[in-house]
Amino acid sequence: MYEHLLVPVEDSDLSGRAIEASIGLAKLLGAKVTGFTVERPLPPMVLDQVIMGYDPDTITTHQMQCESHARDVLQRFAERARDAGVPFEGQFSVTDNVQEAIVEAAQRHGCDLIVMATHGRHGLDALISGSLTKSVLSHSQVALLVVH
Repeated sequence: MYEHLLVPVEDSDLSGRAIEASIGLAKLLGAKVTGFTVERPLPPMVLDQVIMGYDPDTITTHQMQCESHARDVLQRFAERARDAGVPFEGQFSVTDNVQEAIVEAAQRHGCDLIVMATHGRHGLDALISGSLTKSVLSHSQVALLVVH
């Protein structure tokens, strides 16, 4: 049925639900899992309506922090997968466009199912916060399993 699951995660309890669900499903199906996390780039630095560049040390430090955080998040996922006997690979990207990064990662790695957790917001809260899950659903050709 499904052979390769992409599981976008962050450092949150909500992502823990997607991790556990995806590992259980992958074990049941004999599938492999690619854990995927997105780190944010440095925001534009604006001074007197002029976009300024960051000094190289700041950029290097930020890149190192992003990589370290991503490795920590994905390492915890990898340990759970390993304990369950599920093949795992961790990937990360640095971008502001999380939805696009998830869709591209699913395509790039040949995933046939994306497993995501959602808060399940409704009404005004959903309008204000938006929904990454809905955005991925509307832009992806890959099946999406939503864990609530």
